Parts: sequence; C-alpha cells; structure tokens
Amino acid sequence: MGRSISGEPRSMLVTFTAMQTMLPNTTDSVTVGGGGGVPLSVNFDSPEDYLVFIFQIVFATTAVLVAGPVVVTILATRALRLQNRFIFMLNTSVCDTLLGLSVYYLGLFDVQEEYPPRNGTYNILTSLLGVNILTFMFAQFDRYLAVCHPYVYGRFVTRQFVIGVNIYCWVYNGAHLVARNLLPLSKAIQMYVISIVLFQLIVLTKVVMTVKLYVVARFQLARDPPSAERESKKESLKIIIFVVISFLVLWCPSFLNIIIRFATGRGVTFRNQATNLFAIMARFNAVCTPSVYIWGSPALREALVKTVWGRVCPRCRRR
Repeated sequence: MGRSISGEPRSMLVTFTAMQTMLPNTTDSVTVGGGGGVPLSVNFDSPEDYLVFIFQIVFATTAVLVAGPVVVTILATRALRLQNRFIFMLNTSVCDTLLGLSVYYLGLFDVQEEYPPRNGTYNILTSLLGVNILTFMFAQFDRYLAVCHPYVYGRFVTRQFVIGVNIYCWVYNGAHLVARNLLPLSKAIQMYVISIVLFQLIVLTKVVMTVKLYVVARFQLARDPPSAERESKKESLKIIIFVVISFLVLWCPSFLNIIIRFATGRGVTFRNQATNLFAIMARFNAVCTPSVYIWGSPALREALVKTVWGRVCPRCRRR
C-alpha cells in the first residue's frame, strides 16, 4: 500500500488485516478493448452479469434524467430560488445528478473504493452521499425553525445564510476527503472510523428531528387557520419527512454493514461497487429524493413542466 501502519493499536492492525483479507485486489472482469485499461465490472459469463450491467446503465440514466431537470428548474425559476427550502432541494439534486453520473464509472467498471482500494477515485464520487447527509440534517432544522419559531426564522435565517450552510456541506466533505487522502494510511483509517461514529450521531439527530417534525405537522399545523402559508409549511414538512425516512431506510443497511466489519472484521463483502447491493441501495436515493420533491411540491412540478418537460414534450405542457 506504500504507507506504514506501524505503531498503531493492535485493534486497528487486526481490523486493517481483516479488511485486506476480505477485499480482493484482483478480478477476472473483462477489460475494455482487451487492453490495459480499467476492466469492466462483470465478465459476462452468466445472464446475471448482463442484468447487473444493464441495470447500472438504466439506473445511472434514470438518476440523471430525474435529478438533472430539478436542478435546471430551480435555477431557472426565480420564485423557487427565493425560497429557502428549494435551496436545500437544489443542493441535494446537484449531488444526486453527480451521483447518477458517477454510476457510469462506479457501476460499469471494476471499482472498489474501500480499503484496500482498486481503480478507485480516492472516494471523491462516493463522498457525494456525505454532502446529502449533512444537507438533509440542516434542512430538517430549517423546517423546524420555520414552522415552530417563525419570528426567529424570519429574522436570522436569511437566504444568504441558507446558501452559506449548503456551501459548508461541500467544504466540510471536501476538507475531510482531502485529509483522508493525504494522511498516512493508519491515520486515514482512524479518521474514517471517527467519521462513522460522528455519522451515528447525525443519524440519531435526524431520527429525533423526523419524529419532532411529524408531531409538528400533525398537531401544531392542524390548529392553524387555513392559509397559503399554512399549506406551504405543511407541504415542506411532508417532503422533508418522506425524504429523510427514505434516505435512512436505503442507507442504514450499508451503514450497519460497515460498523459490523470494523467492529468484528466480518460482515458482507462484495467484489466491486457494481455488485455491492448495499451501495446500490444507498445510491438509489439519487432517484428517490428528487422523485419525492416532484411528487410533494406542486410549485416545483408546475415549474418543471414549463421549464423542462414542456420543451421536451409540448403535449405535456398543454396538459
């Protein structure tokens, strides 16, 4: 690996040795063009290989075609850009579009991002999920303050502040990624373990906030008189609750598997990212999240028809 792990605690050495044993460094996959490039993710020896390869292409294309138009619509519609909740939607949709594009490499070629990596991207592509995790958490706090403390929210949570929070999500993940790639391997693994612990705290926070938002949506908003503002708050709460629940459901299997592997040296292992069922489930948020946005927000849906779908399919715009 070119980096020493001497002087580290015995538990870290055992964990790293177990991970080296579990993750193979070679594969019999087909190489593109038969030369020395990056091999494909499957060797096409069975019908399952063809299904896996076709699924990755369909999944990547679907993610780009669903999340990409949401990005274009919010950027092109001033009425949406002026609302804080759509800034969070824009940030996650940009991540989801990039995640869809990343599948064209992670899903079609023999790539292993975990330790020891193989044909990896220094975790650049997989770290996009980290941006979404932080963005969802801040979006939950944003909706809670907007509904429960509207005076404080209107005074302090400005559009510039929300944009800064979304930029922070990218800066934090970028700094963490640079540190992991520049530190010695032993320190990088320790940093990765610490990030897993911090992620547990974030998950706990997201669960508590989801319950709290559900209570707010069910009881507090029900007491407010009917108004356009009340419906807007109810809509935004419904969207963020559905998005966070789907994110946790799809991400938790991968998260639990990582914890088991670090704690016991066991767990489920896969040949590469294309066959990693847990990673596929986590990346499926790139389709699920923007779909929930479109389903839950009539304003976004109407703007999407005018901006994207109406130009691609004039019949859709007339309807």
